[in-house]
Amino acid sequence: MTEKALRLGTRRSKLAMSQSGQVAEAVSQVTGRPVELVGVTTYGDTSREHLAQIGGTGVFVAALREALVRGEVDFAVHSLKDLPTTPHPRLTLAAVPVREDPRDVIVARNDLKLTDLPDGARIGTGSPRRMAQLNAYARARGTAVETVPIRGNVDTRLGFVRSGELDAVVLAAAGLNRVGRSDEVTDFIPVDTVLPAPGQGALAVECAADDAELIAALAELDDPFTRAAVTAERSLLATLEAGCSAPVGALADLLSDGQIAKEMRLRGVVGTTDGSRLVQLSTTGPVPETHEAAMALGRELATEMLAQGAAGLMGERAH
Repeated sequence: MTEKALRLGTRRSKLAMSQSGQVAEAVSQVTGRPVELVGVTTYGDTSREHLAQIGGTGVFVAALREALVRGEVDFAVHSLKDLPTTPHPRLTLAAVPVREDPRDVIVARNDLKLTDLPDGARIGTGSPRRMAQLNAYARARGTAVETVPIRGNVDTRLGFVRSGELDAVVLAAAGLNRVGRSDEVTDFIPVDTVLPAPGQGALAVECAADDAELIAALAELDDPFTRAAVTAERSLLATLEAGCSAPVGALADLLSDGQIAKEMRLRGVVGTTDGSRLVQLSTTGPVPETHEAAMALGRELATEMLAQGAAGLMGERAH
């Protein structure tokens, strides 16, 4: 008799189904059990408001978490950047698999690169974080861009460029890679120009905190370096008391000496959406070996950013 299938809760978007399908295959290999995808519609999927207005934090994960708590699914896969930084009392983050490319990319008309975009170019993005950094980048070059708030799936967003409505749109490299559309990228934005969202490119695999057997199985998918990096980034975000719709960018990366990762560098940025003011800092320390050490790295950098006026740049504080 075949073992009962594990039920994986996922958003229904093409991207979510694609990334959840990849996790399902890995879990099936580890457990020897079939895994079936269970599509769940979240508030973030049905609301037509801009993410900055509906608060961002948790709008894509609340319904999935409710399905987990009710036992309708056995585990769930989220884009880690959508996950609130406050832990859920009844769920656990069982695995953070190896991270995809964390960078942002542009898809622009006529294969333009970011540096080629004309003065006054209309760039689509629903993210205050991207708006702040793109506007700051343009100001530093003595030009201006118009950041236009957009929403929708990958096809919808790319359609704005095809139709000529926008000169370019900014998307996450990881999302395009996961749906097999990376050939449409016209430029990868260096992280020195635009820092990604905390946790961007990483997935979160969540299950009930009391399911020891499943936690042990899912732990096989965990990548300790990715987990340490995103823990530091999310700790910075939590210390700034900012939701995922706040204009905060963060990236932790490993600095290696040949093959051995010696140190972790954490960079953070927060700014006004018009790009007129940015607080951008970085810190380097030993690669965190514990959750607490990774949390401390993020907390320390956020505290320095707050001391330099970061709180005043985030608009409404999301508690």
